[in-house]
Amino acid sequence: MSYVVTLKMFVRVYELGSMSAAARDQRTSPAVASARISELEKHLGVRLFNRTTRSLQPTENGRLFYDGARRVLEAIDEAEAAVGEATQHPRGTLFVAAPLGIGRRLIAPHVPAFKALWPMIDVRLRLSDRVIDVAAEGLDMAFHLGVLEDSTLKVRLVADCPRILCAAPSYVARRGMPCDGAALVADRHDCLNLRFPGAREFQWTLQTSDGPRRFEITGPFETDDGGVLTAWALDGHGIVLKPVFEVADHLAAGRLVPVAEATPPLPVQLSVLSQHRRLRDPKVRLFADFMIEKCRAGIGR
Repeated sequence: MSYVVTLKMFVRVYELGSMSAAARDQRTSPAVASARISELEKHLGVRLFNRTTRSLQPTENGRLFYDGARRVLEAIDEAEAAVGEATQHPRGTLFVAAPLGIGRRLIAPHVPAFKALWPMIDVRLRLSDRVIDVAAEGLDMAFHLGVLEDSTLKVRLVADCPRILCAAPSYVARRGMPCDGAALVADRHDCLNLRFPGAREFQWTLQTSDGPRRFEITGPFETDDGGVLTAWALDGHGIVLKPVFEVADHLAAGRLVPVAEATPPLPVQLSVLSQHRRLRDPKVRLFADFMIEKCRAGIGR
């Protein structure tokens, strides 16, 4: 198994482009990761990476070896999955990604219950609001909030998530209550926006009497963390666009109030993305089925 472990380390170093990131991913130290790569290079008699203090780049031999190593690991995964399915004891490790709000509220609370049902399956959950590349990051699946464009991945729709524009009562008292999207723009309301490298949407699409319309909003703050946006809104710094389930408790308690209700945001799709070949793995299907049910219940479907 030691060679398989080394192959996994090589693949993660290649995919993440960092020895330390791969070490964290494989739950070991950078020194151990570096030693395993050095042992592999010695075994093969070639250099797999060009390493400097600032960068790590695969060599041509490294790129060639990566393709083969991925195929070997995929074959091992499929063989283990077949045994697990035949014995009705699915096993292995699942690598799952989700946006912060979805992950914290709808996924993470139910991971222990899934583990109790399937004790031989481990779950590695990564939460981030940035754009996730399922294949490049070696994920089994990712929960995605938004519209997908030309995806080669298998997509399972979980639910349409209603969204809302809201702000703290203190903000409304200070700046007034905008009635619609046009007022957001005309009165230059402070809109708190979610932006991150690779983000394509820098406007809010709202439903008007003439159909969906994009409004160019402005504001003093933006971040790539949806939880930070909610905190800013609660502190009275501006208006935020959020899935209803993320702010339902704050709305019920009056800490946030709906604004611009004449032009509500369009719902956003929550989907589960996975590579087609991973669907043959029973643990992937089990986790997806389990979490889709929990997500739908949490969203209110």
